[in-house]
Amino acid sequence: MSTNTTAKKVKVRFAPSPTGDLHVGNIRTALFDWAYARHTGGTFLFRIEDTDTTRVTDEYIQAAIDTLKWLGLNWDEGPEVGGENGPYLQSQRLDIYAHWAQKFLDQKDAYHCYCSPDELEAVREAQRAANVAPGYNGHCRELTADQIAAYKAQGREAVVRMRMPDGTTTFTDEIRGDVTFDHKFVPDFVLVRADGSPLYTLAVAVDDVLMKVTHVLRGEDLLSSTPRQIRVYQAMGVAIEDYPIFAHLPFVMGQDNAKLSKRNGEVSIAWYREQGYLPEAICNYLALLGWSPGDDRENVTMAELCELFTVDKVHSSPARFDMKKLEAINGDKIRALTLDEFLKWSLPFLTKANVITGSDSEIALVKQALPLIQERIVKLDEVPAMLRFLFVKDFKVEEASLSKVTDSASKDVLKRSLAELTPLTTWNHESIEAALRTSLIEEMGLKPRIAFGAVRIATTGSTISPPLFESMELLGKDASLARISAAIAL
Repeated sequence: MSTNTTAKKVKVRFAPSPTGDLHVGNIRTALFDWAYARHTGGTFLFRIEDTDTTRVTDEYIQAAIDTLKWLGLNWDEGPEVGGENGPYLQSQRLDIYAHWAQKFLDQKDAYHCYCSPDELEAVREAQRAANVAPGYNGHCRELTADQIAAYKAQGREAVVRMRMPDGTTTFTDEIRGDVTFDHKFVPDFVLVRADGSPLYTLAVAVDDVLMKVTHVLRGEDLLSSTPRQIRVYQAMGVAIEDYPIFAHLPFVMGQDNAKLSKRNGEVSIAWYREQGYLPEAICNYLALLGWSPGDDRENVTMAELCELFTVDKVHSSPARFDMKKLEAINGDKIRALTLDEFLKWSLPFLTKANVITGSDSEIALVKQALPLIQERIVKLDEVPAMLRFLFVKDFKVEEASLSKVTDSASKDVLKRSLAELTPLTTWNHESIEAALRTSLIEEMGLKPRIAFGAVRIATTGSTISPPLFESMELLGKDASLARISAAIAL
């Protein structure tokens, strides 16, 4: 089977089942869907698959919505936006699925199955022992009225199963080419549980048809479910040319060459947000996991992604997640921020870390200090540690750095620094640097690392800080001299 919907306006969907915070794989799929919709001038639909009410919570649904908003992946149809094909939560569409399940039963495309879990497991064990493909054996396909009555009399509840005809299903995957499944490996599958709730294969196929989805870009792990979805399209009476076009995205692998998972380091997008990764950096990096703009560039803006993204540039081979590369891209994105943008992104981290309360005077000082660290950090969560020395009320030298200001050589440096800085009438980084270089480098003959290391620790409390002389200028003369004096007294 091949399909051709290229003449139609593209409509893609991102349809997570949020049983927790969205992870790298989820967002890479959403990003590719969004970029393809924007590239083609099509529609990006956001749908929540929440029929598993035991695992999908309102909190996780809201978190998924918030994550897409934060990343800038705006949708044209879906929760909070609406549209003509709603509702967009599957839990609000149960009557629709029940209607189609009954229609399939009436058409004899589906049937009631009364097999118990124990009976199904016994069949699977026998199949494994016989070394044949495991799957439903069709026991309830042609039950008589008497058999059905007997099962009901036993109090058995039935699931609804779809009949898979003999033969094969072939479809054209936009990334993998023609893919064929032999139906002997695709046994009759459950559409509706005994409690009446729909399974994924029924709900996803019905929704894609009714919501007029033209292209399904999704993870490779869902490739094997495609013949089942096509079977549902057939039972719905959808013409072949109206089937969605499929494109199954390559796996994202961890550094151990296993599929990325919680076991080998995958964490939620919420974690990256808390660590101080910019949304554009995350999108930039995830775009390069399985797709290439056609050259060796690693810096891709969201606008460029929309302009350049096509499915034919998606690779079929797995992509490997590299945290170091993500950090490098994030650092580049931070350095590209304007000062006002950097301030906007940094303030929440500073207030959360209790470095500032958010007063106008504090924000003004932060704005002065940020240019000093913009080239030095790769994540926003580094900002509080770099700037804390400017705001701390009860200043102390870090325990790990104490030994570098308490030895006799350091004491000599600090005493000499105090003597040179005290008379300064102009307190700016040029005058501070000139005084210390003349005294410590030229007159005492010290190397800069030795000369300025003790002063840095004494005034900022750490070996890692913004540039020393600019930091002392922002700190002010009184505070700088007081801290040097306190370090001498340690």
